[in-house]
Amino acid sequence: MADASPSLSRRPPLLLIVALTASGTMAMQILIPSLPAMAADLRISPGDAQLTITLYLTGLAIGQLIHGPLSDRFGRRPVLLVALAAYTLAGVAAILAQNIAMLILARIVQALRGCAGLVLGRAVIRDVLPAKEAASQLALVNLVMSLSPAGAPLIGGYLTVLFGWRAIFVLLAAVGAATLIAALLGLPETAPPRQGGPGGFAAMLETYPRLLGSARFRGYTIAGAASTTAFYAFMAASPFIFVDVLHRPTEEVGLYYLVLMFGITFGSFAASRLVLRFPSDRLLRAAISVAGLGAVGFFAITVAGLLSVPGVLASMFVFMLGAGLASPLALTSAISTQPGMVGAASGLYGCNQMGYGALRTLVVSLWHHNAALPAALVLLASAVLAQVALHAAARPRRKQPPGDATP
Repeated sequence: MADASPSLSRRPPLLLIVALTASGTMAMQILIPSLPAMAADLRISPGDAQLTITLYLTGLAIGQLIHGPLSDRFGRRPVLLVALAAYTLAGVAAILAQNIAMLILARIVQALRGCAGLVLGRAVIRDVLPAKEAASQLALVNLVMSLSPAGAPLIGGYLTVLFGWRAIFVLLAAVGAATLIAALLGLPETAPPRQGGPGGFAAMLETYPRLLGSARFRGYTIAGAASTTAFYAFMAASPFIFVDVLHRPTEEVGLYYLVLMFGITFGSFAASRLVLRFPSDRLLRAAISVAGLGAVGFFAITVAGLLSVPGVLASMFVFMLGAGLASPLALTSAISTQPGMVGAASGLYGCNQMGYGALRTLVVSLWHHNAALPAALVLLASAVLAQVALHAAARPRRKQPPGDATP
């Protein structure tokens, strides 16, 4: 595959890319500690409260399918600016929501538009950098971005305690507005509009079958989702594990998330250094194995009835370390398999990631008793699936079938 040249435009600031990619996921992470308070205030069940996470992930998944091809057709910048404006307005609607139906609707719109920064931030990096440098840069973005969801639950917990859960959406609307202004001022166009081609759903019908027909794209995408977003199942169950089972205060839960997110930070830092020295597939397999060790540890203390804050944090830190290492490696490999489809590939990859996470959080929300057990089973099964998918992705490289481009 011919690597994109940075001569298309000046490279966008790294901090802006981080802000764009973090905005969508931060809106999910910051709400997690408030779920028990939200459930009590709206008089709904814990499962209904968890739907604000599950359906948000679903919106992130679907929205990426649309924004990727749109950005290939019309350019990254205009698609992103429209999405950020809608994301901000959806945050305002969530502040005013008076029941769970209104809140969920606002969250879905927020997710459908918030995902644009996630998918297009990745595409912008791949637009201006060759594959190995893109993987290293994505690892650094992942490292810095992990500080946002690490701090987001902590902020969300204290906002809930001090001002109520609606204060979270006040902050999200403000962040959306600030990011929109920053993008207006500092985001160049890195992929000039493609003339004469289809856009939107027509582009989806044209490009996604080609991507899905690539065994390597499928393998890397499934391996990436199973190794990086399976932890959303734990995140959805964790406030009930920490607050209801282990009897810890709500504001303390954010500190636990901070510890776990540092696992992603350390993994991403390692990936940014190691990817320039070792084959990506070898590193990715090692990363998935590390995540698997964490999943086994969490499952073991759960079935043995030995749940404790230190035990949960230690096992999940190992899982998150593996996830942080795997994330940029799987992503770069997947979106490099088809020339000329970076935006669409990034969107489809992100859709699979978020769809997988949403499905796993749904499993946890439907299992009303012993929230730790379904989360542990999801993590364990995901680690196995990731290894199988990576094996399938690496196998065609030896035969090099038509349509599978080498990153």
